[in-house]
Amino acid sequence: MINAINIGTLRNPEYLQFMKNVESLVLANDPAVLNVVAQQAALSGSNAILDGLFKTVLASEITQEIFLLDVRRDNAVVGITFAVSGFMYHFDPAMAQAANVLNDNLKLYGTSIAKQNYQSQTATITSLVNDWETKLNLENAMNLLNLKSWKDELKAANELFDVKYLARTQEYGAANPDTLKAKREEGNAIYYTLRNFLNSFSIVQPSAANTKVVNEINALVEQYNTLLNNRLATSDTDETPPTP
Repeated sequence: MINAINIGTLRNPEYLQFMKNVESLVLANDPAVLNVVAQQAALSGSNAILDGLFKTVLASEITQEIFLLDVRRDNAVVGITFAVSGFMYHFDPAMAQAANVLNDNLKLYGTSIAKQNYQSQTATITSLVNDWETKLNLENAMNLLNLKSWKDELKAANELFDVKYLARTQEYGAANPDTLKAKREEGNAIYYTLRNFLNSFSIVQPSAANTKVVNEINALVEQYNTLLNNRLATSDTDETPPTP
């Protein structure tokens, strides 16, 4: 039997690579011998469409701008975090206290803001900046430590990122009515159908070819499950509420 995997949680490049790997393994073991010719053809067709859509995403000129803006806001988050951390050891008790106030607020959003996905990070930074601008104790602490310029940089980078991210989303919608999300949902159904056929034949009509492909797909599934489990463990360890 082929082991379970939540392919819906794979990121786009991971998802496409997983599907292509499954396709290659089935082809290498002869779909006709495995009795999954139609199911393999459906997977191949789905992968071709996904590949084309993914290349459209990568080809967008805005994608590189988004990447650079994400690096910029990541740097701002890391810079603010280290600046606050340093002030916590300041010889002036007032400045050390101000740093502790800001650090407590930062901790509300987790210790790995820069590792969050694009949408979650945008929302987190928006909330964080809003705290520093609207809560008097945080604003006073920020001003005492002269961190307003850091806050302004983080805000500017995040807002520009959001503008560019929306522009790219609109660009995708104008370029092609098919979306990666919709096609992924179709791909999910195709994969699970193929998996069910292989599982059924492994029970009612077992063969060396079927056993071989099931073992190979399970080895692939194990690798991706390890990736997902490691990511989840990192998220559970490093991030605290509010959750995205």
